[in-house]
Amino acid sequence: MLEQYDLGNLMVLDIETVPQYPTHADVPELLQELWLHKTRNMRGETPADEFYERAGIWAEFGKIVCISVGIFLNGKRAGLRVKSFAGHEEKELLEDFSRMLTSQPLSIILCAHNGKEFDFPYICRRMLINGVQFPPHLQITGKKPWEIPHLDTMELWKFGDFKNYTSLSLLTAIFNIPTPKDDIDGSQVGHVYWVEDDLPRICEYCQKDVIATAQLIRRYRGEELINEEFITIVG
Repeated sequence: MLEQYDLGNLMVLDIETVPQYPTHADVPELLQELWLHKTRNMRGETPADEFYERAGIWAEFGKIVCISVGIFLNGKRAGLRVKSFAGHEEKELLEDFSRMLTSQPLSIILCAHNGKEFDFPYICRRMLINGVQFPPHLQITGKKPWEIPHLDTMELWKFGDFKNYTSLSLLTAIFNIPTPKDDIDGSQVGHVYWVEDDLPRICEYCQKDVIATAQLIRRYRGEELINEEFITIVG
């Protein structure tokens, strides 16, 4: 599986998102009303202000605080090079990421777990909101599905079955890949950002997801995992 791809042309990525404001009380009044309307069928008995801790899931109410990317290194020993774009100013983060991606060959294929439903559209929406120019690798409007240079490890696992969401944690467990979920999980990122003010911890979590996704790709190809000593974190 995936033998037709040159790993050197794959760029694995993951994003971490948080609510745009520290608490629901800080949200402008109009957006509070729109949040109430947006979530009315999902909250059940949960008040809108308590449900706001999940606002990072939606690009209209959240923001990106970290994008981590990984590039496979080919040679005698398989390797991986990981870099993160993180910060409190989302526009600057997205501009840095866009410049990096624009400098890459057009042959580069972006890969993420659940990327087609979450990471890729979320990045595009936040770029549009922040007035950041799309790099060529994210300009997909008008393209046919097979022309879009994106891979999704969750979609690949479905094999055409659309009934279930399969988490990265579950796949790493069944493929005996070291878990990236040894500190925090996605539901805690907003708290770590707004309450603990610990962006480096979020970056480390994001990088672990990139590494886990890269290792999953290796497993999909029937290959050995990348040895930890050949995984380099840049910056």
